[in-house]
Amino acid sequence: MLNVTRGLSDQYPRPYPVATIGNFDGHHPGHRALLQTVVQTARKARGTALVLTFEPHPVKILAPHVDMRFLTSPEEKLAHLEAAGIDEVVFLDFTPTFAAMSPDQFAGDVLHRSLSLRELFVGNHFAFGRGRAGRINDLVQFGGQYGFLVHPVTPVVIEGDVVSSTRIRQLIQAGNMERASILLGRPYGIQGTVVRGKQQGQAMGWPTANLRIPVERVMPPDGVYAARVAHGTRSYDAIAYIGTRPTFGAGERLIEVNLLDQSCDLYDEEITAQFVARVRGDHTFGSADELSKQIARDVEQARISLGHFSHGVQEP
Repeated sequence: MLNVTRGLSDQYPRPYPVATIGNFDGHHPGHRALLQTVVQTARKARGTALVLTFEPHPVKILAPHVDMRFLTSPEEKLAHLEAAGIDEVVFLDFTPTFAAMSPDQFAGDVLHRSLSLRELFVGNHFAFGRGRAGRINDLVQFGGQYGFLVHPVTPVVIEGDVVSSTRIRQLIQAGNMERASILLGRPYGIQGTVVRGKQQGQAMGWPTANLRIPVERVMPPDGVYAARVAHGTRSYDAIAYIGTRPTFGAGERLIEVNLLDQSCDLYDEEITAQFVARVRGDHTFGSADELSKQIARDVEQARISLGHFSHGVQEP
């Protein structure tokens, strides 16, 4: 079971702590490879596999003007870390005071005296301390000084792209869901509880399950997408719409999913809408009948994209 610790005031002795540092938003292949190395190293030493992370995300403090959006919710992130075999997650409050800590202070006070690390795995472009002044060579030097080993880790590269949360966010916001799926290792999804809409889709013969858009999540551009819907242990082909339904007068921005070749009542149920490929952008149509005919064409295009997907990226 994953142990969650907040702050450094209540630290306690751990058997041979092996750690990594980061926010691990998205749980992409680079994250998974790094976490696997940490867990395997800790298991060999009969030690503790540890993740050190920050709350809020450092960008919220260092660049508050940036509209920071995330690939995973806090609950999803912890579930991924637990599934990876991590024993403990330590959340540190990222405050202006913490951000002003020198690289030496961070290595000595946090990594050595508070956490008593024995080994640390971080990306070879890792930066730390005030103004991100500390670099990997500095960390190796501090490790030697304070008695912990530092292992620089090279990034994962897929088809010429360095896998990073930043790159995946950019692809999703551009609507390139196929490429985002490749770098993420699975189709990007939003989880939520199905809410009741105005049933305009049902009136046209295209009933939908509607999700509200989480405030801090990365979202693809408005439009229509080939999708998968996960509900419990079941998964369905679907077509998804993100937008405000301008044909009927703009309303609340929602995610609307229509299950293909399936009919089931999902109201108040937890589902995950996974965006496989962008079909088209959002448009205003002259009538409900015109929109319904376009949806029929969208469904055919979505089926083609889903057929390609079934032979490509799969959920790990």
